[in-house]
Amino acid sequence: MPSASRNKLVPMAVAGLAVLAILVGGTLWWIDKQTFEKTDNAFVQADTVQVSPQVSGYVVEVLVTDNQHVEAGQVVARIDPTTFQARLDQALANAAALGAAVAAVDDKAALEQAMIAERAAGVASARAESGRMQADLKRYGDLAARGWVSDQKLSSVRAGAAQSDASVAQAAAALEAERRVATSLRSARAQTVAQAAGARAAVEQARLDLERTVIRAPAAGVVGARSVRPGQLVQPGAALMSIVPLGQAFIVANFKETQLARLRVGQPVEIRADAFGGQIIKGRVESFAPATGAEFALIPVENAVGNFTKIAQRIPVRIAVDAGEPLAAALRPGLSIEVRVNVRDSTGASFAETGQAPARYARTGQAR
Repeated sequence: MPSASRNKLVPMAVAGLAVLAILVGGTLWWIDKQTFEKTDNAFVQADTVQVSPQVSGYVVEVLVTDNQHVEAGQVVARIDPTTFQARLDQALANAAALGAAVAAVDDKAALEQAMIAERAAGVASARAESGRMQADLKRYGDLAARGWVSDQKLSSVRAGAAQSDASVAQAAAALEAERRVATSLRSARAQTVAQAAGARAAVEQARLDLERTVIRAPAAGVVGARSVRPGQLVQPGAALMSIVPLGQAFIVANFKETQLARLRVGQPVEIRADAFGGQIIKGRVESFAPATGAEFALIPVENAVGNFTKIAQRIPVRIAVDAGEPLAAALRPGLSIEVRVNVRDSTGASFAETGQAPARYARTGQAR
């Protein structure tokens, strides 16, 4: 073959190979584009719990170190309990005193009931005496009318009858006074009982505050961001450390709104993290956020302006890691992730369907 022809075949072969490579690459790109939706705007998150004290005081002991695994309820720190123990002792003494006060009022009430019975007997005795004197007065009056009794005797009997009537009134007044004392004792007892209940509540509060000097882990996980040290004065609500529940992490992938039409709940997801050398972790689309990320910003964007420029917004999509994945426990919150969703599965609820109102509210469009 002449060298000139050979020189022409080389460029043609190269061009043919280039066209074939373009066709193959384009076909693969088109197949990938039709099969997957992907984004690198994704991060690992977890339900991190912040450990904070509920009482103020000086920390006397810190029982955990950075990156240590803890179980739910495990003691992580202690606050000096001396002040709280003294408050509990004072509250117990006050409750005991008020309990004794209630018992004293009950004793007085029992004594008062005996006094009321005595006064009632006195009233009965005075009335009996008054009846006898009234009978004597009638009898002596009849005798005096016949001239058989002197006027002096009749006056004496009349005075005795008046005195017996006064004795009845006096005994009745004494009985009423005792009854009113009994009523006042019931009111005093109700007040003392209320004070005793308040004292018992103060005891429970003091005991609760004493128990809260022992700070426990609210959930199982790994200790992070530990800022507490022995001797530190802490206040309620101050962040002492965080508990990260490793093994329960999830992915939040921020997809553009133009990608959401093909996403559905339950679609398989391939997760890649640079920290693991690109190894694939399998997961599933779990749910869609109710609004774009911009809506949850501290200062939401105001679009009602003259210089508006349309920008594709992103919707956070929650992705659950499949159970049994060997690298699931190694995912750390904050890691950047690349996700690729296989959109060929169309059985789950779409983004549009998850945003619809329940059927019972469909006619009004309002949720109760």
